[in-house]
Amino acid sequence: MLATSSLSANSSRIFILLSLTFGALDAMANSNTLPLFDSPEQELPSKGRRVAGGKPSTDLVFSSYVADNSVVFPKILELHVPKGSLVADVTFGMGVFWKHVPAENYRLLLSDIDAKSNYSDRLGVPIDTHVDSRNLPYDDGSIDALVFDPPYMEGLYRPHQDHLAGSGTHAAFRRHYSNGKSTTSGPKWHDAVVDMYMKSGREAYRVLKKNGTMIVKCQDEVSANTQRLTHVEIISAYEKLGFYTKDLFVVLRNNKAGVSRLMKQEHARKNHSYFLVFKKTQSRVSSVVDPRFYLEAAPDQPKKAPSRAK
Repeated sequence: MLATSSLSANSSRIFILLSLTFGALDAMANSNTLPLFDSPEQELPSKGRRVAGGKPSTDLVFSSYVADNSVVFPKILELHVPKGSLVADVTFGMGVFWKHVPAENYRLLLSDIDAKSNYSDRLGVPIDTHVDSRNLPYDDGSIDALVFDPPYMEGLYRPHQDHLAGSGTHAAFRRHYSNGKSTTSGPKWHDAVVDMYMKSGREAYRVLKKNGTMIVKCQDEVSANTQRLTHVEIISAYEKLGFYTKDLFVVLRNNKAGVSRLMKQEHARKNHSYFLVFKKTQSRVSSVVDPRFYLEAAPDQPKKAPSRAK
């Protein structure tokens, strides 16, 4: 009799607990504060759990384009330079890069060592002339982003004006990519190109804010029948200056390149150029690889000569 009474009491307690539990769950299900069960539309991540977001898209900025610089440059700005940034274009030239960039998107400082004009009608911004990219008139850490597009062919750094590249029917090329004046001091040939990039890169690092962006235009070339990979030279040197190489864009020519006199071709004809994007930020990753890190044997492992096939 005692056991039967105890069992009945326990059953009553279980019934009361179940009633309270289902009542609470029913109240939660009828409220809008928390779903009763997880659903694909609404999932509460647990602590430390990452939830994938976003949506499928092909509307992306890509790393290579068959297009003009004026088409590619706005895409680079869209990806790497927030609107409203203070941007210094220190080699503005004829302003081709900015052809399709809305004037209201950025605060601009335009300059060139020998400006074609003193004002950009389309952008509504004055252009300062006689501003050397190697000695800029800006304070340390004052610029959000800097654009640099110097003459990148050694033929435009000759000591005599009549020896400059882009003569005769190529005069338009010289007019767009240089001031048409001779270079009477400093290194010669391709080293003059590298010298311009190095000194201007050091100055850009000075005036850029922390995490500032530098956009560099360049092209590889064959100088004195020797391959010079300018974009590799720039990347390796700028990373030693303290930059992080964040992005690289390849721009392919729309037309077919040719030469005026061909005897024997030794190297592939260059029909592409680069936009390089650097950040003034510390990075543990470098594009310059030290082969010793991979090739030297560990201290406890003896070095062995590679086997040869018999």
